[in-house]
Amino acid sequence: MRKTPGKNRAASVKAKHHSNLTFRMNVLFFAIFIIFSMLIFRLGYMQIVKGEDYVRILESTEEVPVNTSVPRGRMYDRYGRILVDNQPENAITYTKMQTTKTDEMLEIAEKLAQLIEQPTKRVTLRDKKDFWILKNHDAAYEKVTDKEQTKIKTQENITTSQINAEIDRLVRERITDEELAQLTEADLEVLAIYREMASGYNLSPQIIKSENVSADEFARVSERLTELPGVNTTTDWKRVKLSSLSVLGRTTLPTKGIPKEKLNYYLARDYSRNDRVGESYIEAQYEELLQGQKTVVKNITNKKGQVVDTVTTYEGEPGKDLMLTFDSELQVETEKIVEEELLKLKALPGSYLLDRAFLVMMDPNTGDILSMVGKKIEKDPETGKNIIVDYAYGSFTTAYEAGSTVKAATLLTGYNQGVITPNTVLGDEPIHLLQTPVKSSIFNRSGYLSMDGLTALERSSNVYMFKTALLINGTPYSYMMPLRLRDDTFSKMRNSYAQFGLGVKTGIDLPNEFSGVQGPSGPTMGGKTLDLAIGQYDTYTAMQLAQYISTVANGGYRIQPHVVKEVREPSKDGQKLGQLVTEVGPTILNSIENSAEEIDYVKKGLRRVYTGNQGSARRQFVDAPYTAAGKTGTAEVVYFGPLKEHYGTDTLNLTHVGFAPYENPEIAYAVVIPWATTNFNVHYSHANDIARRSMDKYYELKAKYDSTKVSDSNVEQPILPAITKEKIGEDEQE
Repeated sequence: MRKTPGKNRAASVKAKHHSNLTFRMNVLFFAIFIIFSMLIFRLGYMQIVKGEDYVRILESTEEVPVNTSVPRGRMYDRYGRILVDNQPENAITYTKMQTTKTDEMLEIAEKLAQLIEQPTKRVTLRDKKDFWILKNHDAAYEKVTDKEQTKIKTQENITTSQINAEIDRLVRERITDEELAQLTEADLEVLAIYREMASGYNLSPQIIKSENVSADEFARVSERLTELPGVNTTTDWKRVKLSSLSVLGRTTLPTKGIPKEKLNYYLARDYSRNDRVGESYIEAQYEELLQGQKTVVKNITNKKGQVVDTVTTYEGEPGKDLMLTFDSELQVETEKIVEEELLKLKALPGSYLLDRAFLVMMDPNTGDILSMVGKKIEKDPETGKNIIVDYAYGSFTTAYEAGSTVKAATLLTGYNQGVITPNTVLGDEPIHLLQTPVKSSIFNRSGYLSMDGLTALERSSNVYMFKTALLINGTPYSYMMPLRLRDDTFSKMRNSYAQFGLGVKTGIDLPNEFSGVQGPSGPTMGGKTLDLAIGQYDTYTAMQLAQYISTVANGGYRIQPHVVKEVREPSKDGQKLGQLVTEVGPTILNSIENSAEEIDYVKKGLRRVYTGNQGSARRQFVDAPYTAAGKTGTAEVVYFGPLKEHYGTDTLNLTHVGFAPYENPEIAYAVVIPWATTNFNVHYSHANDIARRSMDKYYELKAKYDSTKVSDSNVEQPILPAITKEKIGEDEQE
C-alpha cells in the first residue's frame, strides 16, 4: 500500500524531534559530567593539596592554646635549707577575645574600678593622652584640620597605617594640660586598669592586679564574674628570697614581664609577655628548669570568634627545684667576717680608695662553692652615709692584680719548663737590669741570701721568681744585663698559669664571668715578665684564685667550680625534698703538667708560710687547731676604680689563698681586698685575718653538723628552715 504524503511528513517531523531531544540530552549529560568532574577535582585538590593548610587554619581559629601560671622552682642550700621560695597571692586577670571591642573593654574597666583599688603610679603621660582621645574621640580628631589630613594623605609612598600614626601624633601634641586635667582620680584608676587589659594578647590571660589584692577585693570580683566577661580571679606566685646573696639572682615583675632584648626568644618558647623570667645569675642561668611547664588549655571558638568551651590539654608542672652548693650558715657567718674586716680597714688612714672585699671557699675535689662573699661600700643616696651591699657576683666578674699569691704557680711553671727543680738554690738579691728600675724582695733590699723554693715561698721572695722568669726567657741573670724578651716567654708563662685557672674563665655556672685583663706583651715589655711572675701585671678574679689554689691542693687537677649541686622534682609534701633528677658531679677541665713530687714540694712550701719561723701568715695560722697551708699577697698597683678623680693613684691590693687540711685537702679559699690602702709603710693583715676567721668558722660548723647529724646526703633529705628570718620580696630586690 502506498503511504500518503501527510503520513510521511508526520514521521519526518517526529524523527527530527527525537533526534533533537537526544542531542540535548547528550549535551546535558556531558555538562553534568564536566561539572561533577570539576567538583571532584576541586574536592581532591582541597583534600590532598590544601588539606593540611585548611586544618592549620581551622585549628588556629577554633583551638587556641593559653598558658597559665605555675610556681617557679625553689632553691635550697646543700643541706636542704630554703633560700628562694614562692609566696602565693591573690590575682585578678583579664583575657581579651578576638571579637572584644574597645568600648567593651572600657566598660569592664569601669566596673572593675568600682570593685578594686588600682594604683595609678604606672600611668604615663602617653597613657593619659590616649585615654583622653578614647573618651573624647570627636573633639580629639577635630584638632587636625581637613586640610592637614589631606596634606598627609597625599604624600608619596605613604601607607594607611603611617597616615593614621601621623594624625594620631598631631592629635596628641595638641592635647592641652587643661584638657588632661579634666581626667579625675576615678578616671585615672579606670585608665590604670584599662592599660593592663589592653597590653595582653588575645586569649592570653593578662594580670590586672596581683600585688596587695585584699580578701575583700578578691571576693567582690569573684562574686561578679558573670558580669565581667574575660575577668577571672586566680592565684599568682610571688618570688621571695630568704637570703641577700646577690648571685641567687632575681626575676622580672609581671609589670615588666619579659625584657625587650629577649622578647622574641621567650615568645618562641610559649612564654607570655608578662611572665616572670630570670633576669640575673642563678635565676637566669637555670631559667628553663625553674620556669616549669605551664598548664595549657584550648579555647574552643565558634565562627564568630566567640569562646564556647575551654578544654585542658596538658596539666602543668611547677619548675624543678635546685639544691645549691652553698652552706647558707657558713655564707652568713663569712659575710659578717668580711664585712667587719672591711670596715676595720676602711677606718684606717689611707683607705679612701677602699670599697670592696671578696672571699670564695670551695671544695677542691668537687668544685662545690661553699661560700661566695663580696661586700661593697656605697653611699646611701638619701642619707649620704656609707652602707654595705652584697657584691658576691664581683668575685667572678671583676679582676685585680693578686700579688705574691701566684708564686706557687710561678715555681710549678719553672719546674714544668725544666729551668729549675725543687732542689734549685738561687740567690735573693736586688736585680739590676740595664735600663730597668732596681727590683728586689721586700725583706732584702741590699744583701744576698741563698735559698731554695721552700724558703722562697715561706719568705715570699720576689727575686727567686724574677730569676725563674729570666730562666724561662732563656737569659740567666747577670748584673746590669740587657733584657731581651723572647717572643714566646709571655705565652709560656700565661699558658702555664691558665692550666691553674689564672687568666681564663673558670667555667662557673653563672653568667657574665670575666677572665681578667692581660697587659701588653710586646718585645719591649721584658721587665713586665718579672712583674707577671709575682702577680703584679695581669689581673685575676677571686674565683680564679680559688680554682688555682684548689688545683694545687688536690694534686694538679683544675676542677670546674659550680653553684648548683642537684636538680630535683618539686616537693610533694613540703616536708621532704623531691626526687633527685640530676646530680652535678666534679668536672675536670685539665691537669697541670707537673709531677706529684713537684706539687707536694710546693705544698710543703705553702705549709711553711703558715708555720715557718719567717712565714708571712705565721701569726694568724701557727696555732690553728687544724693543718692548713697557703700564700699571702700584696700587689703594688695603680688605681683605676670607680673614683675617676683618683685615677693613677698608687695603692695596694691585699690577697690570700689557702687550703686545709694540709694532708688531705677538703676546703680551699681565696681572699681579695683591692685598693686597700695608699699607705705603703704599714703592713695590713686583714686578708690573712679574714682567711683565719673564716676557716675557724668552717671547722666550727663542721663539728656542729657532725654532732647534730645535719647531712648533705641526697637520700630522703628533709626541707629545713632558712638560717635567717629576712624575706626579700621581688619588688624589693635591686
